[in-house]
Amino acid sequence: MKYDISALGNALVDTQYMVSHEFLSSVGLEADSMTLSSAEEQAPIINKLIEMGAESISDCGGSATNSLVAAANYGSHCHHVCRVSDDEDGRNYLDSLRSAGVKHIGVSSENVEEPTGKCLILVTPDAKRTMSSMLGVSAYLGKSDIDFDVVENSKIFYIEGYMVTSDDNFNAVISVLEHLKGKNVKKALSLSDSGIVHGFKEKFDLIESYGIDMIFCNDDEAIAFSGKDTLEDAVSFYKNKSYMTAITKGADGSAVISDGNEQLAPAEKITPIDTNGAGDMFAGSFMHAYLQGNSIERCSEFANYASSKVVETFGPRLSTDGYAEVLNKLKNS
Repeated sequence: MKYDISALGNALVDTQYMVSHEFLSSVGLEADSMTLSSAEEQAPIINKLIEMGAESISDCGGSATNSLVAAANYGSHCHHVCRVSDDEDGRNYLDSLRSAGVKHIGVSSENVEEPTGKCLILVTPDAKRTMSSMLGVSAYLGKSDIDFDVVENSKIFYIEGYMVTSDDNFNAVISVLEHLKGKNVKKALSLSDSGIVHGFKEKFDLIESYGIDMIFCNDDEAIAFSGKDTLEDAVSFYKNKSYMTAITKGADGSAVISDGNEQLAPAEKITPIDTNGAGDMFAGSFMHAYLQGNSIERCSEFANYASSKVVETFGPRLSTDGYAEVLNKLKNS
């Protein structure tokens, strides 16, 4: 079977809460950042949230997962390289992927003592999201989890930037990139988090050296990866690259740099509720539209619109009807 997008990323059960900035300070978390945590470190935060009766939602998550779910709901054939345990969270995770139409290998037979990963997502009144991620068994995702025939028979191989934080995950990425040498598969990379880019720059540079075709990032991540001090200088940096760079800029829309040119697409006028998953939605929507042969301008406008619908929603996903409404935007534009 030929796939449109295969992706390698963390399988995390996301539980999302509405909290105040004071709560973040009380549990020692920096606003609008991602922190890797252990189950023991997450436990007191979860207990405090339960005691507060904080509003929450839960579903299978992870950055690449969110992008694939969006693309699959539009009709793309997608495969997720991920690892979960044979526990309740893992089984629920795979059920959620199946219901979204995303293919996968299944439950891991290795590191069986490790739980399925969890991510606490704390959303403040300014719609910013702060994450505490416990990777669990996902940190051990490796070469044995990869169906190389599937990846080779995909139009795009999409790499979640968080894969650089675990040696096993990173080695899995490199094994795929080695396998894809000389093959007609486009390679896309999400930068995921500016702090991750700064902390693991050498690994990102190695991934780039394999001939990346697309990079997805926000303005802070774009600056971090370029090594520049301003977004203007970062854009000049990307204009000299052979790959396409899509930069999301929140209320200022997005910019796509390709072949030395920058194309701007305005943002939708909305009242933001929750920015969690907006970048994931942008990437999944852009890749789907791109594979349908649309122009970069049209891909950007569609991805901006899709992202705006997520930002208007508490949680990183839309309903089935919500994705259908977004797809109509592409069909009718």
